Amino acid sequence: MKELWKTLFQIFWTFFKISPVTFGGGFAMIPLIEKEIVEKRKWLDSEEVADVFALSQSIPGAVAINSATFIGHRIGGVKGALAAMMGVSVPTFLIVLALGASYLFIHDHPKLEAAFVSIRVTIVAIIVYAAIKIAKTAIVDKTTFCIMLAGVPALFFVHPIVSILLGALTGVLVVFIKKKMGYQQKKKNDPAANPDYFMGAGI
Repeated sequence: MKELWKTLFQIFWTFFKISPVTFGGGFAMIPLIEKEIVEKRKWLDSEEVADVFALSQSIPGAVAINSATFIGHRIGGVKGALAAMMGVSVPTFLIVLALGASYLFIHDHPKLEAAFVSIRVTIVAIIVYAAIKIAKTAIVDKTTFCIMLAGVPALFFVHPIVSILLGALTGVLVVFIKKKMGYQQKKKNDPAANPDYFMGAGI
């Protein structure tokens, strides 16, 4: 029981530290999650984090809270999910409360406005960095590369949820076609499986 509470506190504290510095939303969390969850604590690997963020985008709600909840659940079950959700929510709530109370006094301050302009530019850099990190685990062959090439311009014309659903449908269709052609889908972390599955056949 003591170990469980220790783990839950570690989950809470990890996301409590991540939340206040993730200007720009959930995607800005990715570099920090990589550092804290993957590299430092080794709770998950980079591929699992990429899967969590993909799933978090496909359901309603804020990406930051969704992803924290999923990661917490993977680590500590339902209690871990609650600890992560509280950890990522409490700092944001307190910061918004403080800014809301002081906004009337500071919103026209030129130095503050200059700081937020710089923060917005930095957010772009963080999101680009996060995209590159995810791409390393998501784009693994010609199929996934083509899906990415089609998905980026599609986002200018269709809703992101539609784009995600189309990507999922494409993945299911490719699996079906490859099975018909005789390829077997390799299970994650199964080196004994057939290497010529649809994501590794270079198609």
